[in-house]
Amino acid sequence: MLRIHFTEADLRQVTVASVPNALLEAALSVRYLRTGATGTARPRPGLAQWRKTIVRSVAPRAGVLLDLDPRQGGLLDFFIHPSAPELRAGVELAATTPVQELAAEIAFLDNRVRDRAPLQELSQGTDHGRRILAHDTLRYFDSTLAPLWPQMQSTAIADRSLRAEALLRGGVDALLATLVPGWHWKSPTWHVPSSCALTDVRLGGHGLTLVPSYFALDPMYLRRPGQPWTLTYPLHTEEHPTHPADTLGPLLGRTRAAVLSSLRHPATTTETADRIGISLPSASQHTTVLRNAGLITTTRTGTAVLHTLTPLGTALLQSDTTK
Repeated sequence: MLRIHFTEADLRQVTVASVPNALLEAALSVRYLRTGATGTARPRPGLAQWRKTIVRSVAPRAGVLLDLDPRQGGLLDFFIHPSAPELRAGVELAATTPVQELAAEIAFLDNRVRDRAPLQELSQGTDHGRRILAHDTLRYFDSTLAPLWPQMQSTAIADRSLRAEALLRGGVDALLATLVPGWHWKSPTWHVPSSCALTDVRLGGHGLTLVPSYFALDPMYLRRPGQPWTLTYPLHTEEHPTHPADTLGPLLGRTRAAVLSSLRHPATTTETADRIGISLPSASQHTTVLRNAGLITTTRTGTAVLHTLTPLGTALLQSDTTK
C-alpha cells in the first residue's frame, strides 16, 4: 500500500500526462511478456492473446531488455524519464545515464544475469554497452510494440477525456477519487493499493504528474531532481462490460446494442471487438451502421480510429437504463 501525502501546494500542481511514456511502456511490456499478469490491477482486454502470439519470440525481440528486467521489485530507474514521452528522446536519456547510476541499478539484478557480457559493458558505461541498450530498445519497440501503439494512443486519448470530465465536474478531489477503482482519496492522503510494503510518500510541495500506462499493473512513483513527483497508473478499463437491456436488443440487434453500450467509454475498433468478444470485421461492420445512424462518431488517430458516442447515442442508452 502506498500512502501519498499532499500539501495544498501539491494539490495545485496535479497534472495528467497526455500520452503514455514510450520507453516506460517498452520496459513494462517486456515484463508482461516475461511473467504474464501480476499486480494489483487486471490486464487490459486482449493483452493475453497478444502475449500468446509473441511470448515464444520475446528473447530475440527484446535482447538485453529481457536481462534488464529485475526478477523482483520495480523497473530500473533509467527506464523512467517522464519528461521524455517520445521513444527516441527517452532512449537517448537512458543511454546517457551516468556510469555510477548504471552500475548501481544493474547491481540489483541477479548475479547470473549481471555477469553477462552486455550487462557488464553497460554497468561499466562503455560506448558499446550503451549502444546495445539503445539498439535493442529501438528494435524491440519497432518489432513488437509499434503495431499496438496506435491502439495504446487511442486508449490514452479516451482516458484523458475521462479524466478531464472528472476534473471539470469535481475538481482535483474528483480526479483523484475516480482515477483507478480501489484507489481511495481522503484529503490530504491518497491510499493506493500496491504489492510493495506500506510506504509513505510525501510530495512536499513538488507537485504530482500522473502518467497513464497501458501495461502497468502496479503503481510506480519516482521523482527526479528539479521535476515533480510522477505516479504511473493503469489506463481506464471497462470493469464490467455493460449489457444493454432487452429494450435495445430488438431495436438494434443484441450484438449491435452491446457495441453501442461498450462505447460509453471511447474505443478503437480493435478494443471494441475485444470488449464484446467479436471479430474485428464484425466490430467494424457494427460501428459503421451505428455511425450511419448518427449514434456514434469516428475520428482517425494515426492508423487507428476512435469511436465515440454522439449525444443521440448517449440519450438512447440513458433512456434504456431508465426503463
